[in-house]
Amino acid sequence: MAVTMNNVEKNHIGIAQSLVQEFEQHRLPRMLRLKEKVDNGNVINDVDFDLLCTDIKDANLAMHMMVNYPELQEFCLQMAHLYKEICDQAVANEKS
Repeated sequence: MAVTMNNVEKNHIGIAQSLVQEFEQHRLPRMLRLKEKVDNGNVINDVDFDLLCTDIKDANLAMHMMVNYPELQEFCLQMAHLYKEICDQAVANEKS
């Protein structure tokens, strides 16, 4: 079977859909619970920190899709903003 641009494009669209679905169903609820935790003044534990680091690393890997699919740009920016808010508040909580 010859690889055509259509096959490659369909594969990329499928990957993008899977990433968004995974984020919405699993990562977003976990990150919102973590955000609530830090917004309430709590510090994050090692498990929270590891999950946050993994999510940020995975998000960085997915960011290259923004180049090919500008419609994902707003989604990726909101995701990055959420991670930044959590990190900033977690650091502030650690300092106090």
